[in-house]
Amino acid sequence: MSTIKPFKAVRPFPEKAADVAALPYDVYNRAEANAAVRGKLDSFLRVDRPETTLDDRMKMDDPLVYETARKNLEKLFYRNVITQDTQDCFYIYELVMDGRSQVGLVVCTSIDEYVDNTIKKHELTRADKEEDRIKHVDATNANTGPIFLTYRGQVPINTLVDTWREAHTPVYDFVSEEGITHRAWVVDDEAVISGLVENFKGVKNLYIADGHHRSASAVKVGLMRREANPDYTGKEEFNYFLSVLFPDEQLQIMDYNRVVKDLNGLRVEEFLEKLSEKFDIEEKGSEPVKPPQKGSFGLYVEGKWYLLTVKEGVYDPDNLVESLDVAILQDNVLIPILGIGDIRTDKRIDFVGGIRGLKELERRANEDMALAFSMYPTSIEELMNIADADLLMPPKSTWFEPKLRSGLFIHKLR
Repeated sequence: MSTIKPFKAVRPFPEKAADVAALPYDVYNRAEANAAVRGKLDSFLRVDRPETTLDDRMKMDDPLVYETARKNLEKLFYRNVITQDTQDCFYIYELVMDGRSQVGLVVCTSIDEYVDNTIKKHELTRADKEEDRIKHVDATNANTGPIFLTYRGQVPINTLVDTWREAHTPVYDFVSEEGITHRAWVVDDEAVISGLVENFKGVKNLYIADGHHRSASAVKVGLMRREANPDYTGKEEFNYFLSVLFPDEQLQIMDYNRVVKDLNGLRVEEFLEKLSEKFDIEEKGSEPVKPPQKGSFGLYVEGKWYLLTVKEGVYDPDNLVESLDVAILQDNVLIPILGIGDIRTDKRIDFVGGIRGLKELERRANEDMALAFSMYPTSIEELMNIADADLLMPPKSTWFEPKLRSGLFIHKLR
């Protein structure tokens, strides 16, 4: 059973929505975030990445950074950029990319269901990243970035959502700089709200698609608030966190590619020889290689592309984790041949979202890295099956597009 709760969203006035909406805080490095907010006083990135409004020498974890996040959020209120709804509502959020639409329901979800694993995870989190968002949520007293959740789609839920959209005008309707259409509707009818709540009781599990650090941090702040308020009833806002729920059939996972700093002391010929023990190798020349199927990989090194196809018997196809393409590459190339240590922290490897294209892999391999691997995307079914088995994917297994915008819906904790 999945619990969803309506809430009084803090959100932009309609004419301000396009200016406020910002990509998630963690898609930028510091220089990119600084550039993204330049000249944009209403950008929500000034709240999610408050160091962009401070001296560049300021450490990212300085207490002043989190105090500035709180102040920057307050400024949006004072300047009549955002306001808070006066009744509990659900919200519908549609994103359209390249003609493909995905429609989510903006709700609050239960920290208890995160703790008891009704809300399923598939990745580990890093303590330093959690700590940053814990301080941010606590200082702003709000969930500022939505958690991207999915679930096995159900016709009654889709019908309620689609019927509302067709009968009502969106409160937001704009196209972002990246060409993504964003639309939103306010669901304020008590009968429809109740219907959605009841239907989600029939959804066995929710799954974190994107936002493991944000969700872990939101839950830990909620648990901290409980400890500070031992007489809590369970109805307080800090018992819930901001989420957007999308049915699985509407989602698309893109490739999440890898670039590596060096060949671990090997010459290219030696590297290819070692690869040939477990992969069939086909030289493709200058034409970028997009893997055609599971078990295939593109390799770019010294100006040439190769198609790698894993040989039979290299991995157990019945092993949910071992059979992932990211695991095949990790277990048979990155660790044993290239000597990558901890995939999550090793500075010799970096990850490139598929939205950037294969030419970006070439650029990185030619400029600051030595080689690149293009990947076949992980599927939603693989993600859910692994989460259902309480297993974990290797780091950076999934890249979702389009990205949810922060600032369109904010959940205050009190």
